[in-house]
Amino acid sequence: MPNRISVFVHALDSISELGVIAALRLRPEVHIVERQDADPDTVAVLVVDEIDDAAVSLVKSTRGQGIQRIVLVASSLEDNGVFAAAEAGISGLARRKDVTADGLVQVITSVNRGAGVLPPDLVGSLLKQVSKLQHQASVPRGGQRYSGITDREADVLRLVSQGLDTNEIAQELCYSERTVKNTLHAINNRFNLRNRPHAVAYAIREGLI
Repeated sequence: MPNRISVFVHALDSISELGVIAALRLRPEVHIVERQDADPDTVAVLVVDEIDDAAVSLVKSTRGQGIQRIVLVASSLEDNGVFAAAEAGISGLARRKDVTADGLVQVITSVNRGAGVLPPDLVGSLLKQVSKLQHQASVPRGGQRYSGITDREADVLRLVSQGLDTNEIAQELCYSERTVKNTLHAINNRFNLRNRPHAVAYAIREGLI
């Protein structure tokens, strides 16, 4: 139907899958489709207990089917798993015990618009977990870091990691929304990154922010 988001739901256990499908079927914003009917415009909602090898493989296989927008709903969110999921290609992440039908639809809608969604409370723990991997980046004259990332790009990524959307980042840095979008696009192209969560995971792991 027009203006409805096509959503494919898959879980590693059938009870969870049926529960999520039942909740989303009641929402006018989404239209549930079967796996064979999913296309590149579909948002996949994958439900797992923890982000382990099986969950990462599920994300990768789903992307292999041509679905680029993936929301992962997990019971347990450990830092290592979050990085693995981001690098595998998720666009959104939600903690199972916290997410409601309304909240899940909001995540799906944001991901469908091209945004990346991560629980805000994870940012601090992620930064601590990877602090040992961070290095001091020397900044030569002109603002270009030896890592290949500019001060502007680092500022934008730092605010993305704090959960700010494009409009909020633009206001915070006194840039236009177009400038923020272009900056993120340039970062993703240069480092071959898939989306905002992947960009943040890469930047933190490499000590860029």
